[in-house]
Amino acid sequence: MWFDLVVAELEELSREDLIVLVRAQSERIAGLEEANKELAAKLARLEHLLSRNSGNSSVPPSRDDDPGRSAPKPKRSGGRGSKPRGKQPGAPGANLAWRQDPDDRVDRFPQGRCECGTELAQGRDLGIVDQYQQHEIPPVAVKVTQYDQHAVACGCGQVHTAARPEGARSGPVGYGPNLQALAVYLLAVQFLPVGRVLGLLESLTGTAPSAGFVHGMLARAAGLLDVVDKRIRALLTLAHVVAADETPLRVGPAGSKKYLLVACTELYTHYLLGGRDLDTFKALAIADLAAGSVIVHDRYQNYDAAPYAHLLHQLCTAHLVRDLETAVELYPDEHWPTQIRDALRGLIHEANTARAAGADQIDPTVKDELVRRFRHGVLVGLKTTASHGDRPGERKTRLLLEELHDRPDDVLRFTTDLRVPATSNQAERDLRPSKIQQNISGRLTSEDRTRDRFQILGYLSTATKHGLNQITVLRQAILGRPWMPELPATV
Repeated sequence: MWFDLVVAELEELSREDLIVLVRAQSERIAGLEEANKELAAKLARLEHLLSRNSGNSSVPPSRDDDPGRSAPKPKRSGGRGSKPRGKQPGAPGANLAWRQDPDDRVDRFPQGRCECGTELAQGRDLGIVDQYQQHEIPPVAVKVTQYDQHAVACGCGQVHTAARPEGARSGPVGYGPNLQALAVYLLAVQFLPVGRVLGLLESLTGTAPSAGFVHGMLARAAGLLDVVDKRIRALLTLAHVVAADETPLRVGPAGSKKYLLVACTELYTHYLLGGRDLDTFKALAIADLAAGSVIVHDRYQNYDAAPYAHLLHQLCTAHLVRDLETAVELYPDEHWPTQIRDALRGLIHEANTARAAGADQIDPTVKDELVRRFRHGVLVGLKTTASHGDRPGERKTRLLLEELHDRPDDVLRFTTDLRVPATSNQAERDLRPSKIQQNISGRLTSEDRTRDRFQILGYLSTATKHGLNQITVLRQAILGRPWMPELPATV
């Protein structure tokens, strides 16, 4: 009945009125179609963002469990390159070993009375029947030592006064180098806020330094490391290969942001706090590398800028493989994304195997076949995506393929020079402390103290890479004689 009424009303309209009505309806339909397209695009973009995880993007693993986010696909098990869980073959083990020279020995005898009523202390010793070694730390408590500096008069008339103990500061009372080193360690390495450091020191030692003293230790320790910091930077510039990376840091007033840059090798770590601009990159240690040296990086555009024109490049293959995972998901019916990814993984595996075996090159036959698969996959991918659509991720995949095609030497340099790592994982590992700090302590309020933190961390990271204990080298620094990495014999 309702339909009949509508038809009757339309029949009463003139031709001109019907034309106006049809045009209005057409415009409304067109508007709805456009709105639907926008909503579909937004939905596709949202689905793409939710599909990003630590396996196909730079999203950290901690975000993989966010509501709605797709978890990474399970890693392949079995086959070449798979590893069992736990300790790997050849890796150094760690266990609580029996010591032939314990620090102390304690004889223990049964206590009490025998069932017959005789005191067990009167029994005959039958010798040791069980042995147990316990590794323990002594109770920690602050020990106050008063140093009385005497003066003596020489027979010639000169008076000599004893110096204060090593590490002593002005004033009648002060904290010793061990406690100072522990405070700096808790702040700079364990990322504890000042308040928690105070609570921990009081719980462990029975003393409670002031917040100002603890926080001031950052500036004092960093100031004692200026010379070491310059030495580490200089040593980095002598390296053949340096890995570099950058990450944002919440520093200063709310809403502000800085970037932490790192240049590093297996032996040295140097941090720089600044922006993500070219001026900051010019100040990074890699700008002073010799011509022909290699920088390993994540393809950020500044690494290809003029200050680095004299350097060779290795594009981080971990980032490339992650981006190729996106291509695998975007083109599930195509073979080329998997072919490129697997060929690149195969080359990485062959390079690692050759390096571990002490070889100076990858097996040429294996290498040539994998490189052939890699290049053919790139060519097919370029042909397939010549007219890519508007789906999220398609343009990024096209740009990735163009880079793989146009920069083959920078992608595969690790296959021709085994001194070059395939990834910038070393730089990412050296940046990880900054990300942990942000998760634990949040925003850092002072740029100056943040620079101090990372100058200290650069020193400690370098010392750790040389097999040294962090507390030990911190104590040395506070005593005014910091550990200094040696210069190479050729310098």
